[in-house]
Order: sequence, then structure tokens, then C-alpha cells
Amino acid sequence: MLWEPRSGRLAAWGNALLAGLVSPDDAALAIVGEDTVHRVEGLPGESAQVGLTLALGRLRTLGATGLRVALPVPGHPLGLSGPPEFNARALAAEEAVVCFGAAFGLVPQVYEAGPEGDVHAEVVWQVLPVREAPPADVPSLGEAERELAEALREATAVLSKLDVAGSGPMAEAAIDAYRARAEHGQEVLAPGYPSRAARVLELAQRVGLLVSLAYDRGHGAAVTSAEMAARSEALRPVERTARRAQVAAYNSVVEERERGVR
Repeated sequence: MLWEPRSGRLAAWGNALLAGLVSPDDAALAIVGEDTVHRVEGLPGESAQVGLTLALGRLRTLGATGLRVALPVPGHPLGLSGPPEFNARALAAEEAVVCFGAAFGLVPQVYEAGPEGDVHAEVVWQVLPVREAPPADVPSLGEAERELAEALREATAVLSKLDVAGSGPMAEAAIDAYRARAEHGQEVLAPGYPSRAARVLELAQRVGLLVSLAYDRGHGAAVTSAEMAARSEALRPVERTARRAQVAAYNSVVEERERGVR
């Protein structure tokens, strides 16, 4: 799970733009990242796809003052509030962005093309109506940080016991990528986020990395069906905690604003 969800980039840099901390062009460039292009479809008042800068400006005029992230998976509608159609789209994509102050949400559709080793991605964000209600199961930053500390201990113990924590080329490559990101000081959040949010997000990614190594290694040392089931059972709550913490970090600016802190 060492990945930066596109919904996270859109929410983080969209929030920075809505707060007047970055220019529209800088926000759009950061959101696109390594993708080829991002477009927005279904925006009220537009009959065709539009670019990110126009879309974010239009959402602001429609009342959006912030953007939240949802990272749902089957059985865990993390960050969603309905209605069913939007939830189903978000669940299929396993991510979405929900506007604060305007009843709209955005779900990415990713189109990949190109030969192996040179694949490029184009993203179309679908705008859909959402229910204005508190998002499901999103912890505060403080709660997320406490949960992550325990999850990191649990993940390390489980992976050590199952002999899946640190061998093989895929594991080494993943660890090297994480270390390179940290050493280069890559900004994990946009301007305007508290340092605690960046710390929580980085820890969530580290916990997610350990979980992804476990799944990438196949069955590891688990050789019986009972052992494989035990491994999955042990890792599932750890992965859930990491996803909840990611959402808490990305949503922290909006949650503080909603509470009147900012």
C-alpha cells in the first residue's frame, strides 16, 4: 500500500488552492503528478470535459470550501456518506473526493495506455451528487496517530512471525523506494496542512508498506490453510488502520475548519 491515492493529491492541493495558498497552475500540476492529464466530467454548467483549474474554480463558486478523501473497500465505506450510486462508484474505484460546502463528489476513472515500461495514465474525474452528512469512520488526527503506533508494532510482529517482512527483490525494491522518498524530503501534503498531518500520513504509508510486503510475498511461511487464514486475519485490521489514518491526514484541514479551529 505504498501509494499516494489520486484522491489524496486532488484533495490536498485542491484545499491549498481553495485557501489561496497556491496558484491554480501549481495546484493542477501537483494533482496530475506523473499522469498525462486529468479532466473533469459532469460538472454542473458544463456539457463536456473540462480541465482541473476550471473545475476547481467552478466548485468554489458552487460553494465548496474544502475537499475530503474517501478510501472505501468492500465492507468498509471509509469516508463515504451516500447516496448509494456515489458510494458504488467510489467503492469500485476504491477512492473518491467529497466536497465540503457543496453536495458534490468526484470519482476517478483511470485509462492506461502504452507499452510495458512506458505506460501513461489519463484520468477523468466524474462529478456526482453526494449526501451532505458526516463521512463514515474517519478518526481524528490524534486517534489515527495512536492507532498507527499500535498497528506498526502489530504489523512488525505479525510479519516477523510469518517470515514475510524483509526478503526477496520485490521487498527490497519497495523498501528502497520508501527510503528514497524520505531522503529526498518529498512533500507528502500541500501547503496549509499541519505538521502532525504529514507525520500521520508518512507513518500510515510505512505501515501500509509492511502490509503490502506481506501480500506481495504470497503465503510467506504460512503453508496450511489455517495459517494463511490466520495471516489474513492478522493483517486485515492493520491495513484498515493505515487507510483510516491516510483519510484522517488528508481531511485534517477540513475537519479543523469545520470545528472552527482554522
